[in-house]
Amino acid sequence: MGKQLHDNICEEHIFSSIFNKHAKDLHNFLYYKFGDLLNPKDKVQEAFIKLWENCAKVSPEKAKSFVYTTANNLMLNEAAHQKVVLKYQQTKPKTSTNESPEFLMQEAEYNEKLQKALSNLTDAQREAFLMNRIEGKRFKEIAEVLNISTKAVEKRIYGALEKLRKEIKEL
Repeated sequence: MGKQLHDNICEEHIFSSIFNKHAKDLHNFLYYKFGDLLNPKDKVQEAFIKLWENCAKVSPEKAKSFVYTTANNLMLNEAAHQKVVLKYQQTKPKTSTNESPEFLMQEAEYNEKLQKALSNLTDAQREAFLMNRIEGKRFKEIAEVLNISTKAVEKRIYGALEKLRKEIKEL
């Protein structure tokens, strides 16, 4: 039973001796098996972190096996992830739409008009309007954020709506 107390990986000097004994060999193993592209140094560190997190469950005799298995699995997971990334990069985004060129042109013109009309609002109106329409905040929430009354928020938003309707119709 006395030996069990001394063979605890959770003790820092035992853990560090295991790290010093196996880290370089583990890195070389991962480097030779997978190459440098998947960051074997990082996987060695992650494997030893997992060993530290599970130090109470792993005996010193099983530490080497635990670390090698964990690091190998981390590298395999990274390789699988890189395959997914590569596959995603090879898919081409959809470049065609169902909208007609005329519709797309009108949409672009309308967006341009809207942006110009928004820039012509006062700062107070624009701020309250965008908080309401873009962020979805209620009048009461806007009033709390801006430290003004709810009526003032209403007035700013309705004023903004009036100006926007007028400017967009004129353009």
